[in-house]
Amino acid sequence: QVQLVESGGGLVQAGGSLRLSCAFSGRTFSIYAMAWFRQAPGKEREFVGNINLSGDRTYYADSVKGRFTISRDNAKNTVYLRMNTLKPEDTAVYYCAARVGPTATISESFDSWGQGTQVTVSS
Repeated sequence: QVQLVESGGGLVQAGGSLRLSCAFSGRTFSIYAMAWFRQAPGKEREFVGNINLSGDRTYYADSVKGRFTISRDNAKNTVYLRMNTLKPEDTAVYYCAARVGPTATISESFDSWGQGTQVTVSS
């Protein structure tokens, strides 16, 4: 059974940066595509970005493209989300998700989820 544990959230001022981490355990990390999603209060969960098995291909939502970077360390079983130039509209609970095989962008394609970490960006 896959377990995902996010960390690194917090309160940051607009324009600041944060790096989220997601620790993976329970299965072979290198066969899982990973993604980050977020959910703001009163809104549906939305796709942020994903990364393929080897970590050499990423894809981002337009709202974060150029500001956020996803990476993974298969030796450490960890995926990261580096967030730069944060905006108040980035405020949300951020979740990492895992699925075997190719990457995806819709939440229904992922069968393993972390508990989420809160990111709050003040203006």
